[in-house]
Amino acid sequence: MSAPALRERIAAETDRLLSPRTDESVQAAFGSLANTVLAGSARTLDDIVREMLRPMLKAWLDDNLPPLVERLVRQEIERVARGGR
Repeated sequence: MSAPALRERIAAETDRLLSPRTDESVQAAFGSLANTVLAGSARTLDDIVREMLRPMLKAWLDDNLPPLVERLVRQEIERVARGGR
């Protein structure tokens, strides 16, 4: 290997945050997790995310939708009462 190529390789390796061994290990672990989650059922990642977000969305709607609708209805009633369009 030429000196410039060796310097470039060393620079590339020192710029990496993870060693190649750690990188491979992490990729393998995430690959295993993905295979387990997705192969265990016919669910897609979208299905899993939707299932996880549904309770949070329900709680947000329960907390925020009634006052939002009340405010908008009150504004509309006021607008109609003033004869506005």
